[in-house]
Amino acid sequence: MKLKGIKSTFISSMAVMGLFSVLIYFQAQWQDKLTIVNYLVYPLLIITAIFATQFNRSRVALLCLFWGLFLLTENYPLVWSKWVSTNPQWLLLCGTSLLLLLALMKDRAIFSVHSITRILLVIGCALITFGWLKLSENVESFFPKTALWNQIIPYIPVAFPLTIIGALLFWRSLSVNNLTLTALLVTFAIWCLNQLDLITLPWSLVIVALSSLYLLAVSTDSYYLAYRDDLTSLPTRRALNQLALSLGRNYTVAMLDIDHFKKFNDTYGHDIGDQVLKLVAAKMTGVKGGGKVYRYGGEEFTVVFPRKTAEHSIPELEVLRESIATYGMVIRNPKRTDKNSRKAKKSNDYKTVHVTVSIGVAQREPKQSFDQALKNADLALYRAKKKGRNNVSK
Repeated sequence: MKLKGIKSTFISSMAVMGLFSVLIYFQAQWQDKLTIVNYLVYPLLIITAIFATQFNRSRVALLCLFWGLFLLTENYPLVWSKWVSTNPQWLLLCGTSLLLLLALMKDRAIFSVHSITRILLVIGCALITFGWLKLSENVESFFPKTALWNQIIPYIPVAFPLTIIGALLFWRSLSVNNLTLTALLVTFAIWCLNQLDLITLPWSLVIVALSSLYLLAVSTDSYYLAYRDDLTSLPTRRALNQLALSLGRNYTVAMLDIDHFKKFNDTYGHDIGDQVLKLVAAKMTGVKGGGKVYRYGGEEFTVVFPRKTAEHSIPELEVLRESIATYGMVIRNPKRTDKNSRKAKKSNDYKTVHVTVSIGVAQREPKQSFDQALKNADLALYRAKKKGRNNVSK
């Protein structure tokens, strides 16, 4: 399994670690501003929750709600405040279990048919945590009286579930490229460190720092939602239009189209068609010469070579075209429809197919707009198809 979230997890973890290291070692610089931070924390949580809700990041909004409830419990004499303060293990485990719950949830609207289910799940986390700790009080009776078990038993009530939850959060953050999951992992680490007094920072300061991380995560994820294609992970036409505003006078544009894509879809099905699109996109990301790759729409892609002439760009596009044409894609035989044929192991159960692309290239001419250069590349693409496809035409 490909771990798509390694980069985001590593960068975010290093950034947060650096931030909290600075806060710990330079306490004198912020101690006198702590009053301002205390006033800032609630408005920042509200702003973050509203911002997250607007972009359908309900997990971040719920996380802000949990933090707000925790601060109110810590700072005001609520009905449950005394009980919570006298049960620190429950608070520690309940907080981490809620983080795991958010990691396993999907982002949905805050007020929807799923709201009641979420409330019940949150209550369930609190009750399960309470039940686990009660059960752990008599944990010795479940294990043999040996020296080894006597050393392990003290870690079972808290350390064992913390390790399991931390491992699951870490795996989720690594396996999916999603900054919300990374933010939940970072929150887990900071929550445990501060609750266990391994770091001693005021909660208001911690929450202000984490809220800033949540805002960044929502903003970045929303940017990718708007400017990245879900299927291929390539920048979309909207991102291409943004690039056009920053291009100079010298650049080359290429339009790429998958040959006979509709026929391929009709023959093998849309799922295989999606695999073809992802294959072509993956090959395109390896284009050399400074080419920037975009999904234009459907089976069409665009490559822009800033500060490059057509003569410099065409050899790179030829390499790209050939790498796609020579790659053998293995697919299941679409004719295996009945039960007996699915069970039978035949030599023709799998089929290797080859995908080709046609590419049109246009260099930006003097006084030409980006749209005009793009139109010229599209005309060149038409000429490539007229010449028999699987070629690069200028």
